[in-house]
Amino acid sequence: MIKFGICSEIFKDWNDINRTIEYVKKVGYHGLEIAPFTLAQYVTEIPNQVREQIRKKAEEVGLEIIGIHWVLVGPDGMHINSPDQAVRKRTADYLVELVRFCADTGGRLIIFGSPKQRMVDENLSYQQAFDYAVETFRYAMPACQDYNVTICMEPLTSLETNFCTSAAETLELVKAVGHPNFQMMLDTKAMTPEKETRPELIRKYAPYMRHYHANDSNLNGPGWGDVDFAPIFQALKEINYDGYVSVEVFKFEPGPEAIAVKSLEYMRRFV
Repeated sequence: MIKFGICSEIFKDWNDINRTIEYVKKVGYHGLEIAPFTLAQYVTEIPNQVREQIRKKAEEVGLEIIGIHWVLVGPDGMHINSPDQAVRKRTADYLVELVRFCADTGGRLIIFGSPKQRMVDENLSYQQAFDYAVETFRYAMPACQDYNVTICMEPLTSLETNFCTSAAETLELVKAVGHPNFQMMLDTKAMTPEKETRPELIRKYAPYMRHYHANDSNLNGPGWGDVDFAPIFQALKEINYDGYVSVEVFKFEPGPEAIAVKSLEYMRRFV
């Protein structure tokens, strides 16, 4: 069964993760993705008590913590393929901390977008940056395996970054890292410039896809724009996808309640 999730930064102005968890469950979602920057600048600043509180609250109301995303938004000086070895090492160490935080809250997925923290430096070739990124992610794989957490690399558009700007490039990175705890995800908005349609991409990358973000090319939620999700959900059903379709928006003006309710009502039409 396809499950529905939503991202926590939609509710960031509430400044209350317990309220968010309760509301997301009440609306009818199955899971919540947590953006760590809404809790602290660094995950290392989030005490064990808060992590346990999140996990217990989610268990109490019957909501799953899917995992975390926007993971390098907040901390300073992080970059997966920096020409500076010290920066890469610091980032690799922080990835391990992110894995621990994800597991501590009950999560199993880390969605890696972080467009600025993967930009290819002008002094590097793409291949050099690629090799550095492989090195950084491989460093975190033992922790991922120990904590049963999977990092999902997210293809983003060339308007946002210049590294892994297509599903094909992202798959190359997944294969190079070469670990079952490093896979990929797909995002509705980010697939807009691709030559293949969204359903075609879903079918093509099904063996590696562990997560899906639902939004519109206009940066709003699903059902708030022109993207037709009927063929998207049809493709997800065809590949027997049983993971999350998670709402992630970039325009918050309608307010968290409206975004959450309208997006879910729209997606429920197709399952």
